[in-house]
Amino acid sequence: MKERLFTPGPVEIPERVRKVLGDQIIHHRTEEFKRAFLEVRELFKRLVEDPSENFVFFASSGTGAMEASILSFFEEGEKVLVINGGKFGERWLKLAEHWGLKPVEYKVEWGRSAEPEKVKELLDENPDCKGVLLQISETSTGAYHPTEEIGLLCREKEVLLVADAITALGVYRIVPYQWGIDVLIGGSQKGFLLPPGLSMVWFSQKASKRLKDRAFYFSVKRELKKQMEGQTAWTPAISLILALRETLSILLEEGMDRVEKRHRALSKATLEAVKAMGLRQFAQNPSISVSAVQTERAEEIRKELLKHGIRTAGGQDELKGKIFRISHMGVDPKDGLMLIGMLEVVLKKLGIFHELGQGTKVYSQVFIEEGLW
Repeated sequence: MKERLFTPGPVEIPERVRKVLGDQIIHHRTEEFKRAFLEVRELFKRLVEDPSENFVFFASSGTGAMEASILSFFEEGEKVLVINGGKFGERWLKLAEHWGLKPVEYKVEWGRSAEPEKVKELLDENPDCKGVLLQISETSTGAYHPTEEIGLLCREKEVLLVADAITALGVYRIVPYQWGIDVLIGGSQKGFLLPPGLSMVWFSQKASKRLKDRAFYFSVKRELKKQMEGQTAWTPAISLILALRETLSILLEEGMDRVEKRHRALSKATLEAVKAMGLRQFAQNPSISVSAVQTERAEEIRKELLKHGIRTAGGQDELKGKIFRISHMGVDPKDGLMLIGMLEVVLKKLGIFHELGQGTKVYSQVFIEEGLW
């Protein structure tokens, strides 16, 4: 049975992209690669709606780009505010501690979102703070942090806002200079609809004044010089870069306003459908990238769905067995309807919910109301 992925990374890869990934590889020290790479850079500028050359790609997972941002924009001993509201907020904390920064932790209850007023309070209490580190979409809890509001605070205080957008880029229409983001981080296996192994770091003019050279492999400064010329300092993820050209084209052809609208509809339809089936949403302010569904029988439900070839994600750490997560990245709305229909079957089989058709009815109604069907 072919397994269908509804996981928040990796996600299912479109056929157009699979064709590129299946092509024979080319050498990276060639004019052919240089032309393709420079084209990717131009497409990425269009995605973030900024003509700046201030961005680089790394052959790594998103965590590599997170580490690169720590090493490239902060010095050992500097203070940063870390918004810790989940597994990946914890990762910011661990990275900051590992590289000798002095993190001020704003601990947010898992499933809740950061409060801009609290961020302001902590920045006022720590005027020597050099940066704020957050997730736009906290993948582990399905929660969204109000990045634009926090970005405004950082702009007023000359603090760098470093935003992990690994499950937000390619989903939301993110315009960094409008949002007040100074360092933006992405990864290939989420909204960019690619396999894992490629990450990216975009940075503002304000951040460029703080650019350090503390890293070796993960040096933004070293990579930037080479990548502006259409090359890389080290061996690039050649096939992923060529495939990124295709996925960026797909996103830009649809238009990021419509991409975001589609994900908002998927999120709304899914959460309203699971509520109609007697389950609960976990996140107070849900991300539109992934929906976290709360139930004490989460693992039973996941295992039954998997018997039908549908793979969802479980909870992590303290949420293990308490939630399951449904990704909307790389998901066609019709496939989302199929998932809801199979979830109804599974819930009926487990004796959790008995009224078949209720979830699919609610799901379909959202897409009809949004004018997407």
